[in-house]
Amino acid sequence: MKNQLFFYFLCMLASLSWSQQEVQYTQYMYNMSVVNPAYVTDNPGVLNLGLIYRQQWVGIDGAPASGSFFAHTPLGNNIEVGLTLQTDQIGNVIKEHNFNVDFAYKIDLSYTSKLSFGLKAGVNLFNTDFSGFNLQSGQFSSDPSFSENINNNFINIGAGAFYFSDNFYVGLSVPNLINTKYLSKTNGLYEIEEERHYFFTTGYVFEVNEMLRLKPSILTKAVVGAPLIVDMNVNALYNDRVEFGLGYRLNDAFIAMFNIKVNDKLRIGYSYDYTSTNLNTFSNGSHELFLIYDLNVFSKGFNKSPRFF
Repeated sequence: MKNQLFFYFLCMLASLSWSQQEVQYTQYMYNMSVVNPAYVTDNPGVLNLGLIYRQQWVGIDGAPASGSFFAHTPLGNNIEVGLTLQTDQIGNVIKEHNFNVDFAYKIDLSYTSKLSFGLKAGVNLFNTDFSGFNLQSGQFSSDPSFSENINNNFINIGAGAFYFSDNFYVGLSVPNLINTKYLSKTNGLYEIEEERHYFFTTGYVFEVNEMLRLKPSILTKAVVGAPLIVDMNVNALYNDRVEFGLGYRLNDAFIAMFNIKVNDKLRIGYSYDYTSTNLNTFSNGSHELFLIYDLNVFSKGFNKSPRFF
């Protein structure tokens, strides 16, 4: 049944024109450079490194798995640059690798509030492998959509804006301005196209007392041809070291997350999504791990209070 479910999923994609979706991360607040090139750490002299891995819909054969590596650092007082490497895979059939460079220019609006504008540029490597398909007789037995593998490279350009202070942030971004056609609708084939994705992110840090802070956050993703995605989360940070939270993805999943600051440089975290749709009959949920490391290579010491987002 699990193999059949994955096959029907692929058939659904091939039977109509569809929009290729950007990777969805639950712990986006620790990986915002992936969706917004204007995101900056504003931590002079520190190279911020991160890894994140997501296993979607555990228990379903061929379920999506995604991972990313990101690095960014300020250059001078107003410029921050970054690199993002991202991979997304659906079984052994669909693989996509993205390589992007980010550039952000920061403007000091006041002593505590800042605004940055960012650009993203890179390349997407997209390929499919239908060689393992055993198409049964019927509607899909001679479907030309599965007759030839796809191996293409595409240029990507994105843009964004990010406003932040010590305890608040809000961002708008379009990480893929170019509408990429992975497969054109010719000779009976169907169309696979990546539409523009529009992201809105915001969050605030409430100081309950000296030991406890609450961090509500929201991510909204809109794209033509797909339902609106809204992530709503509330995290509690204890003693600037241990953090745990709950969240809800609209019409999709309930979320639990936890992370710990191991030392002044290293933070690791984990999240679990419980699928709230009918897919939970087949899936055991989704797991996600992240690691963030601040490498102090350009200055003699950390000169910034703990980074909350």
